[in-house]
Amino acid sequence: MNSGKTKAVRGVLFDLDGTIVDTPYDWPKIRKELGAEGVPILSFIEGLSEPERSRRRKILEGHEASATRQAKLRAGIRPLLRLLAERGVRTALVTNNSRKNLEALLSRFALSFDYVSSRETGLWKPSGAPLRAAMKALGLNADECCVVGDSHFDVRSGGGAGIDRIFIVTREPEGYVSQRVQTFPSLLSVRRALTALTSERLFPNADLG
Repeated sequence: MNSGKTKAVRGVLFDLDGTIVDTPYDWPKIRKELGAEGVPILSFIEGLSEPERSRRRKILEGHEASATRQAKLRAGIRPLLRLLAERGVRTALVTNNSRKNLEALLSRFALSFDYVSSRETGLWKPSGAPLRAAMKALGLNADECCVVGDSHFDVRSGGGAGIDRIFIVTREPEGYVSQRVQTFPSLLSVRRALTALTSERLFPNADLG
């Protein structure tokens, strides 16, 4: 973790499912069906031999396709992204979901980010590796970034990438009292926090509207 004087946020790294979109995943049921209880699903599947790997991958993809079809955009994401764009803050979307589902959701809801990463990169949360790759692509350091997610995977991934500012959107903040994170009930409240943590003067050429 970084220490010292806090820098203004210049990059925000978003999670997808449960953060930007609401998707009806029943993860305990899916884990039980896959036989991946207590372990990260992607690591479990990729560690299998064929033909089991392909069989269980198809099971996961079936659940993902169904959830993607039913996904709804979360309230507050558009004004939050608009604020960041106006202030010249770079954005990344980092998900363990597939590129196919990622692109379908971005297209349906007309969202764009400076950098996007899906599981096809071979870098998955809860490792910090996908967030480190995102920061490298954006040309930013950990002390310039903030993570916005909705789960302990996001906490672990952010911590593994050396990012101190981890914002978790949750209606159950008691589940994070032992974590070094800030919890928020909505993306609108995240926007208020980032209004204070970003600077209109950082990027004088930005269109502030």
